[in-house]
Amino acid sequence: MLIALALLALPVPALAQAYQCRVPQSVSVPQVHPDGPTRRVPVAGYTLALSWSPEFCKPRKSSARDAMQCSGRNGLFGLVVHGLWPEGRGTWPQWCPTPRKLAPSEVRRNLCMMPSARVQANEWAKHGACMIRTPEGYFEVTRILWEGLRKPDLDRLSRDPDLTAGKLRDAFTLANPDWPRSAVGIVLNRRGWLQELRLCYAKDFMPTTCDRRRFGPNDAVKVKIWRGL
Repeated sequence: MLIALALLALPVPALAQAYQCRVPQSVSVPQVHPDGPTRRVPVAGYTLALSWSPEFCKPRKSSARDAMQCSGRNGLFGLVVHGLWPEGRGTWPQWCPTPRKLAPSEVRRNLCMMPSARVQANEWAKHGACMIRTPEGYFEVTRILWEGLRKPDLDRLSRDPDLTAGKLRDAFTLANPDWPRSAVGIVLNRRGWLQELRLCYAKDFMPTTCDRRRFGPNDAVKVKIWRGL
């Protein structure tokens, strides 16, 4: 699986997104507590959730638990990985028991992609353990998918007063010509601001049409993007 993913990721042109990241010398891995039941179901595909950091950080700039991502002391972030989620049919697997723990060295390796030790620990325990044996393998797959994408210039798009979900999908597929528009899901908050992109993959990690739950607003819906930079 890793070899196939590596082949899909090459060649990768220069990324449109260029934000700053400084990794701290040491990190700790918080303990994770399940927020729901264990659910074992066959994996039918995957979702790579990309969070728009300026929107996430807007109310969290002084939050101690989100300091790595939001304080500005470790850099400024644009799109970051929220998680790689295995999907079932009509539901999803979660909280599969595992003795494998996430090491601080692995957290540091991923902080520019996923700038929160807490989120990394949660994503491994809730999602990763249901799709692969080790946290190192889970984050390697996530990095390959992440590094294989060109990120659209959301800062530029944020200046378009007539921005819609359709225009946002067009910008992503223009940057990534192999992606169908139907594989680009969008999450907006209640006020119409962009929170996340949800990229839909089949079981072979090729882009596939999102179901209604992941696809989000139709193309005509207005979208606002908070720059915050």
